Amino acid sequence: MNSKTQPDPALQRLLDGDHDDPFAVLGPHEIDGLRHVTCFDPGAHEMAAVVAGVRHPLDPVPGAPGVFRGPVPGDLEYHLRGSANGHVWEMEDPYRFGPVLGDLDEYLLGEGSHLRMWEVMGAHPRSHDGVFGTHFAVWAPNARRVSVVGDFNGWDGRRHPMRRRGATGVWEMFLPGVAEGAFYRYEIKGPDGRIQPRKADPFGFGSEHPPANASIVRDITGYGWSDDDWMTSRAAAHDPKAPISIYEVHLPSWRRKDWGRPISYVEAAEELVAYVRDMGFTHIELMPVSEYPFDGSWGYQPIGLYAPTIRHGLPHEFRDLINAAHRAGLGVLLDWVPGHFPSDAHGLGRFDGTALYEHADPREGFHHDWNTLIYNYGRREVSNFLTANALYWLEEYHADGLRVDAVASMLYRDYSRPAGEWVPNKDGGRENYEAIAVLQRMNVESYGQHAGIMTVAEESTAFPGVSRPVDAGGLGFGFKWNMGWMNDTLEYMRKDPLYRSFHHHQMTFGLHYAYTENFILPISHDEVVHGKGSMLGKMPGDRWEKFANLRAYYGFMWGHPGKKLLFMGQEFAQVHEWNHDAQIDWGCLADPSHAGMQHLVRDLNRLYREEPALHRLDADPAGFAWIEGGDTHNSVFSWIRRGAEGDPQVAVICNFTPRAHHGYRIGLPAAGRWREALNTDAALYGGDNRGNFGAVEAKPGASHGQPAMAEVTLPPLSVIYLVQDDA
Repeated sequence: MNSKTQPDPALQRLLDGDHDDPFAVLGPHEIDGLRHVTCFDPGAHEMAAVVAGVRHPLDPVPGAPGVFRGPVPGDLEYHLRGSANGHVWEMEDPYRFGPVLGDLDEYLLGEGSHLRMWEVMGAHPRSHDGVFGTHFAVWAPNARRVSVVGDFNGWDGRRHPMRRRGATGVWEMFLPGVAEGAFYRYEIKGPDGRIQPRKADPFGFGSEHPPANASIVRDITGYGWSDDDWMTSRAAAHDPKAPISIYEVHLPSWRRKDWGRPISYVEAAEELVAYVRDMGFTHIELMPVSEYPFDGSWGYQPIGLYAPTIRHGLPHEFRDLINAAHRAGLGVLLDWVPGHFPSDAHGLGRFDGTALYEHADPREGFHHDWNTLIYNYGRREVSNFLTANALYWLEEYHADGLRVDAVASMLYRDYSRPAGEWVPNKDGGRENYEAIAVLQRMNVESYGQHAGIMTVAEESTAFPGVSRPVDAGGLGFGFKWNMGWMNDTLEYMRKDPLYRSFHHHQMTFGLHYAYTENFILPISHDEVVHGKGSMLGKMPGDRWEKFANLRAYYGFMWGHPGKKLLFMGQEFAQVHEWNHDAQIDWGCLADPSHAGMQHLVRDLNRLYREEPALHRLDADPAGFAWIEGGDTHNSVFSWIRRGAEGDPQVAVICNFTPRAHHGYRIGLPAAGRWREALNTDAALYGGDNRGNFGAVEAKPGASHGQPAMAEVTLPPLSVIYLVQDDA
């Protein structure tokens, strides 16, 4: 190329894909008092700017294939008309449009305090200067060039390089004519000059069906919610004094349709909502719905944090599911994963050619357990990204709360790391101050901006104050999963009843710390995978004993202080371990034993909701008193649950041996009739109908530290609930 055909250096940088300010070269610019237009279209042989129907030819620039330039008189708006091989097309020039992001947006983004980031980042269909198109914005501060590529420009990174916005590291561009449904990614040239793998939009609202992974432009505005009654009253449903019974759901495997496809959001809005309401649960908890590439991660390795997974439908259809749940009086909790993200090439890893969202040091930035990357929580933009994401699901989808996954992995720098392979905090300790600050910020902003929501921590250690307010030194969650209770009690239940007397403490130990947090008792998906078997499979004994043991365990759980959570399929004692690639074992319900278990869970939920003593003081030691917690010989546990003054008290008596106890004496807080409100040995549930003929009569006389006493029949492997009838 000789000097006569060599383009100017700025134009050469553009052609080389190295120009970080393409608007300085392309679009309209004044030269000697006259507007000149420069455009780039590598497919065009000829190009013209059209103003008010008048065509103004643009000349090809020597040495710059596809670049055209020429004067365009006046200041009226123009559009471009290209042609090649007899084909003619018209288009708006994206480089004639000014920025969309305002100064305030730029300031807040730079400060890390833009709590509605999703409204300005990502891809938004909109009108700009009277023209409809899509505005794109992405954070890539260390990039030499960022382009939007998609089905609208032949995935050619030369076509639409973006505008860099100051020191924030945000790049933006308005592309006229690009509408909802367009496929796109970002093509990024890193600081070393190498083009990165094409990246999905971190703020994208939609994605292709996996394993394809392009982002898709989705308009998430304009949904017609009809859940005002729920939204204005839901605070009462999330109070620690309220009955909270959660049905945990992996939507792809809850119910399959049409030769195995997952249920859609719209179908779930009818079928799942109706089922959960009929079963008496108060909440649905959905395992992660943020877009994720690998089915086997169950959603816990998300890439599209702002996109409801396309596996079940579109964003508005996901809203249909939540709207339907609210209209049925059910809350919806979403599992949220701020602890890590996968290293897939199209994801956040080395997004702009550097460790941007993650720590560069693998001792801080890599999870060996999951082969995933850890967010750099100390970076203000990353903290903003995560906090805004939590608010996004609460705001845009009316989620009633977030259950935060793997909190322990965030709290400790040495989580699952051998000595020497982790970096201490500034004080030399193991606590991850930056991650703690992110969790606290998320909780403060979530509760502050969305009245009546609840946040839940899956936290498996004794970290103090998880469900205590931030201003009192806590993490600010509303509730915490009681993993210790779950592990201890399941370990007890696995044992042959012959040996349970030696492990009695495993059922009572949880009461020593039951009021240190606002606890949820979780029987989650984690207990029925990876060779652990189903809940029924964990129980010892023959078939009858397995069912009786599981019925008794559920009776124990629903009578114990703490909110309840049960994973799908366990409500009817699914036989097989959970398989994420198939629906749960609905066929079990043809067997009366399984149908009886389902009936029991439905009745436990009903009793739990109807009797204030079973939920009102869940987080208050005044709501619980042992009758007998030390009968190791008989493996019997009995206690009183209390509500507010005037609420009927409830006695819960558990027999974890396969022999019946007749005339078993218990103390009760009042003489009179105590109604047998539930007996897990009832024939309706698959038992043998042994019990107390509907009631027991308590007589005056001290026993077990109580002023009255009664003699009861305890069927084998059973739990009975006695409700004070004349309170």
